[in-house]
Amino acid sequence: MKTTAPTPSETVSRTAWVWPVALAAVIFAWSSRSRVPDVGDWIPHFDKVVHFAVYGLLGVLVCRLGRGARAAVLAVVLTSAYGVTDEWHQSFVPGRSAELADWVADTLGALAAVGCYAGSPRLRRWMETPARIMRRAQGRVEPVSLP
Repeated sequence: MKTTAPTPSETVSRTAWVWPVALAAVIFAWSSRSRVPDVGDWIPHFDKVVHFAVYGLLGVLVCRLGRGARAAVLAVVLTSAYGVTDEWHQSFVPGRSAELADWVADTLGALAAVGCYAGSPRLRRWMETPARIMRRAQGRVEPVSLP
């Protein structure tokens, strides 16, 4: 039986892992801080909104590494698991604590963002189209000028 090598579109590039790993590292670094800005006096529960958005982005970045429903489910599960480990990590940081509500916001953010990304092929195509191609398609190709 002859086997063929997968085409580039069927494989995940090695650099595709850079973005989710980089974001996970930023989350870890931020969680290691004893003091974080508290805007809760101005906007109640703003930290939950931040958790929702950041873990939504992480979920989509992980989902992009695979294809289909299995990749989407795995992305939500992995992102939620990372949220648990992040909360556990925070429990060891002086001045910080683990909160169930933070993990719920993490998981719901991943679920919502991955659901939108995986459930809408049109949205996914739009998100995956590089900006330069979109500008060219609209007849606006602007040269990049360096300072």
